[in-house]
Amino acid sequence: MGIDQSNRNKRRKTGGRRNVHIMKRKYNLGRPAANTKIGAKRVRPVRVRFGNTKWRALRLDHGNFAWPTEKRAFKTKIISAVYNASNNEFVRTNTLTKGAVVLVDAAPFRLFYWKYYGLELGRKKEDSDMSKRSPHARKRCEARAKDAKIEPALKEQFLTGRLLACVASRPGQCGVADGYILEGDELAFYKKKMEKKKKA
Repeated sequence: MGIDQSNRNKRRKTGGRRNVHIMKRKYNLGRPAANTKIGAKRVRPVRVRFGNTKWRALRLDHGNFAWPTEKRAFKTKIISAVYNASNNEFVRTNTLTKGAVVLVDAAPFRLFYWKYYGLELGRKKEDSDMSKRSPHARKRCEARAKDAKIEPALKEQFLTGRLLACVASRPGQCGVADGYILEGDELAFYKKKMEKKKKA
């Protein structure tokens, strides 16, 4: 047992050294970090306390990402890590952790928008050629399109074919990298953070 989670090896609050008079215990066991990279899926089971199983993702390249305003989620490709509040090295090494901001492929979201609203995102002019659809389907899409709202910052991202998303799951614990598309104030916040890092 190498990694230990107990604080017996730490100094006292006053700064004095502690005498360690107890050996390491199994219940204080720690394990090396997963450091999940972007690549072809590679997940390993880890037997943990009480016979439970954790799924250690070593490499992942896809995940389920939700679009909060549309209340839909799609499996999409993870392209790269662009920001991580905990460590800049995670961006350089393309490491996935909970809370990491990543770039994902916009194709599944664009396809949903086209099927549901009849509007094509990712073009400078919104195209709505529905000649191949039945009159009933056309009418239904037109009714939905009246209430369709998408913020300009997100629309800009559809032009590039990539969306900024945040990983909400823990890849090293549950073996998947699921999350949600960044929108509104949260998107503005992370964009500002990334610009600041570029300047530095």
